[in-house]
Amino acid sequence: METVDKKRAIKGGEFVIKETRYEDVFIPEEFDEEQLMIKKTCQDFLQTEVTPNLERIDNQEEGLMQTLLDKAGELGLLGVSIPEEYGGFGKNFNTSMLVTDAVGAGHSFAVALSAHTGIGTLPILYYGNTEQKQKYIPKLAIGAYKAAYCLTEPNAGSDANSGRTTAKLNDEGTHYLINGQKMWITNGGFADIFIVFAKIDDDKNLSAFIVERAFGGITMNPEEHKLGIKGSSTRQVFFNDCPVPKENLLSERENGFKIAVNILNIGRIKLGAAAIGSSRKVISQAINYANERVQFKLPIAKFGAIRYKLAEMATRNFAVESAAYRAGQNIDDAYEALVSDGMEPAKAKLKSTEQFAIECAILKVWGSEMLDYIVDEGVQIYGGMGYSADAPMERSYRDSRINRIFEGTNEVNRLLIVDMLLKRALKGELDLMGPAQEVVGELMAIPDFSEPEDVLLAYEKRVIANLKKAGLLVAGAAVQKLMMTLQKEQEILMNIADIIGTVYLAESTLLRAEKLVHFKNEQEVAGQIDMARIFLYNAVDKVFLAGKEALNSFAEGDELKMMLAGLRRFTKLEPFNVKEARQRVAKLLIDANGYCF
Repeated sequence: METVDKKRAIKGGEFVIKETRYEDVFIPEEFDEEQLMIKKTCQDFLQTEVTPNLERIDNQEEGLMQTLLDKAGELGLLGVSIPEEYGGFGKNFNTSMLVTDAVGAGHSFAVALSAHTGIGTLPILYYGNTEQKQKYIPKLAIGAYKAAYCLTEPNAGSDANSGRTTAKLNDEGTHYLINGQKMWITNGGFADIFIVFAKIDDDKNLSAFIVERAFGGITMNPEEHKLGIKGSSTRQVFFNDCPVPKENLLSERENGFKIAVNILNIGRIKLGAAAIGSSRKVISQAINYANERVQFKLPIAKFGAIRYKLAEMATRNFAVESAAYRAGQNIDDAYEALVSDGMEPAKAKLKSTEQFAIECAILKVWGSEMLDYIVDEGVQIYGGMGYSADAPMERSYRDSRINRIFEGTNEVNRLLIVDMLLKRALKGELDLMGPAQEVVGELMAIPDFSEPEDVLLAYEKRVIANLKKAGLLVAGAAVQKLMMTLQKEQEILMNIADIIGTVYLAESTLLRAEKLVHFKNEQEVAGQIDMARIFLYNAVDKVFLAGKEALNSFAEGDELKMMLAGLRRFTKLEPFNVKEARQRVAKLLIDANGYCF
C-alpha cells in the first residue's frame, strides 16, 4: 500500500475551520478508465434491462426484481465494494459511490439494489465474524441471497433505539426467539436474509441478528401502496417466535444501535450519490423536451425562463456531485491512513465513514432536496405533459419524494449536523471556539480592504472564507448565549445547519472548478466556472438569511446590532451578472442536448 499523506486525510467537519486546497480534493473528472468502464456497465444495464421494463417493475411483476438483481449480480454490480476474498471486486469507497450514482437513475430498481448492497449486506461485512462473513457475503455478492434491513417499527422511526422487538434465548440456550413487528422494510417481499434489530431480555440498547427467511416464524402484510418507488417491495414483517441460532448474533450484545447508526452514515452519503444520477437523467430529459417543444414558433429552449431553469438545475446537480466525491475521497483517505496505522480493514471502513458522518448527513439533505427541486422544475418544463403518466417526469416526481424521509428525515439530519459538530468540539477533536472567538475579535478591527491577488477564483475563495466566518459567528454566539438549552432550539440549529451545508457545497464546487482550470484551461471549463460562481452567488444570500433568522431568535439590543453588522460584513459580494452566467450555462446544455458536465 502506498504511503498515505496524513495531511490529506483531514478530520470530518474540519472544513468549517480549515481552508482546503484544490490539490487535496478529488473531482469526478479524475476517475480512471477502469472506473469509467464500471460506470458504463451500470448505465448500459439500466438502458437494456431496467428502463424498458419500468411499468412491469412498478406493477411488481412476480419475480422480475429478483431476476434483475440476479443479472446485476452476474455483472458484478452487487459486489463492487466487497473484498475479493468474498467474491467481490474490492474497490474503494468512491468507486462504490460512482456505481450508486450511475444506478441512481433506475427508479425502484435503484432502491432495491442500494438496500441490498448497503444496509442489507454491509452490517455483516463490517460487523460479522469470520464464520458469518464466509457463510453469507459470497452469496450476497452475486445475488444468490437477497438482503433486507429491519430497523423501523410503528413507534420507533427516528428514535430507533426505542424499538420493542424482543429476543430471548430459549431454554436449551441454542436459539434466540425473536418477536415483534417491523415496517417499511425495503426488499421485504423477496429477501432471503434480514438484518433484524431487537432487544435481548431487558437490555436498554438494541442488538442485531442475521435472520434467514428459512428459519420460519416470519409472516408479512401485503405490499404497501406508496406514493412513489412503487416497484420497490415494501412490507411489514412480523416475527413470531422466529428461532435464530445464537451464533447469528451480529457483533456484541447491545451493539445494534451503533451498527444502525454507522450503517446509516453510509446510506446517507450513498443516497446523495443516487440523487446525482437521478437528477442528471431528469435534466437531460428536460433539455431534450425543451429543444423539441415549439411554442410561438420557437423551441421553448429559446425562452429565458426555461433557460434559467435548465441552468439552475445543472448548477445544483454539479454542486452536490462536487461535494459527494470530495467526501468520498476523504473517506478513502481516512481509511488508508487507519489501515497504515495498523487498524483491521473492516474496522477502518467503519471508522473512516464515521469520521465523516457530518459530510454524509450534508450530502443526504442537500442531495435529496436538489433532486426534489430538479424533478419539480422538470415537470414544469414539460408543462401539461409533465403531469401525464405517459411522460417520464411523473414517475421521477413521485419517486423523488421519499428521499427526504429515507435514512433519517432531513430535519433529523440537519439537527445531527450541528450536534455532531458541537460534540466533536466538546471532545477537543475540533477547535471551533478558538476560531469563533477570533471572528468576534475581527469585528472590532478595521476591515481588510486589500484586493485579493489577481488569480482566477481568488476573490471567490475569499468569499468562501468569509462565509465560514459568518457561520462561526452565528454558531459561536448561539452556543455562548444559549448554552445547555441550545439542543432544544431546533429552529436555530437548523439555521446553523443550513449555513454549514451551504458553505460545504459552495466550497466543493469552487474547488472543483479551480482544479479543472489546472487540468485544462479557463476557456474549456468556462461553464463549470460559471456554475461555481452561480452557486456561490446564491449561497451568500442563503447564509445571510439563515444567519439573520438565527441571530434574531436569541440576541437583542446593541449585541444584535453588532452581530447583524458582522453578518453583513461577512456576506458581502461584489456585483455579478448571474443572469448572463446562467444563459451561458444554458447554452452549453441546449447545444449538447443533454447534461454535459
